[in-house]
Amino acid sequence: MDKQIKLVKKAMRGNEKAFEILVENESEKLYKTAYIYMRNQEDALDVLQETIYKAYVSIAQIKQPEFFTTWLTKILIRTSYDFLRKKKEVILDESFLSTQLTEQSFDIEGKLDLLHAISKLNNDHQTVIILFYYHDMSIRCIGETLNMPENTVKTNLRRAKIDLRRLLGGMEYEQTGLQ
Repeated sequence: MDKQIKLVKKAMRGNEKAFEILVENESEKLYKTAYIYMRNQEDALDVLQETIYKAYVSIAQIKQPEFFTTWLTKILIRTSYDFLRKKKEVILDESFLSTQLTEQSFDIEGKLDLLHAISKLNNDHQTVIILFYYHDMSIRCIGETLNMPENTVKTNLRRAKIDLRRLLGGMEYEQTGLQ
């Protein structure tokens, strides 16, 4: 992490190579997140490109270099929502999520049920579930990313789990990987 902070500080001073390395290190995770929101490769790449542009233009404004990844993820989420607002599309792509869930220990039918249930959550709950379970972000990090108090993140996560259980017909969390 110390290496990343040094790169962020260099990028903040205008070092384009440092910025390029930072973005390259985060690009796969950013693309996957954009794809979840946008549901297709072209839109996900557009969101990713717009996110990188916005980050490049405003990198000097980072207040805490140690939270670069959080800052960049926040830009990506806002950019995704902006694109979606313009397109008024449904969030989440089942084919992407099913590839993400292949390591989980439940059947295909359970996977599809979970994907369908996640796609029915409201935006706040969906985002918290994605960041917590698919990005392994802590409650604190999610709060910073979404400009949301930790208790609100916890509440959204708890409500999302309750909604998922209801949508899945009372299926136990252990079967869905949501523990």
